[in-house]
Amino acid sequence: MSTTSTASTIILVGSSRSPGNTLALARVFAEEIQATLIDLSQYEIAPFDYEFKNRDDDFLPLMKQVLQFDRIVLATPMYWYAPSARMKIFMDRISDLLKTEKDLGRQLRGKKAALLGTGCDAIPATCFEDVFRLTFAYLGMQYQGMLYASCEQGFNYSEHAEKIQAYKEELLHAQ
Repeated sequence: MSTTSTASTIILVGSSRSPGNTLALARVFAEEIQATLIDLSQYEIAPFDYEFKNRDDDFLPLMKQVLQFDRIVLATPMYWYAPSARMKIFMDRISDLLKTEKDLGRQLRGKKAALLGTGCDAIPATCFEDVFRLTFAYLGMQYQGMLYASCEQGFNYSEHAEKIQAYKEELLHAQ
């Protein structure tokens, strides 16, 4: 039985190592669900600034593109039980959408959100997923769960194929 998603999906990869495990997982999953894939390392995104002096970087143009999608998937390795620094900076900048770009920020409400994670631990610490789950809840987004791939020896599709397919079906049925 073939199921196709009616929700357009974008996957944002935030890793310190672009050709690493997280991008490998994200590429496979993007192909599975026909998603657009963006590597945040290709963008200049400055850290959050309370004076909003960073308005000329790539964050706002990128968010205007991201907000055109129904589902936003964040993909990051788990570093010390937390997202990568690149992903954390991206998430911190969402504050711009709550303070100075409120019309854009309101567009997050009701969007579907999901998480792809990689790491060396067999099972991720719950605090890793909590960062995303709680952020999505605060933003009024519909969190659809996490796909985590343990990659101590590197990402190997055959080791994760069953979980990838199950997560794909979970997202497709959560329309």
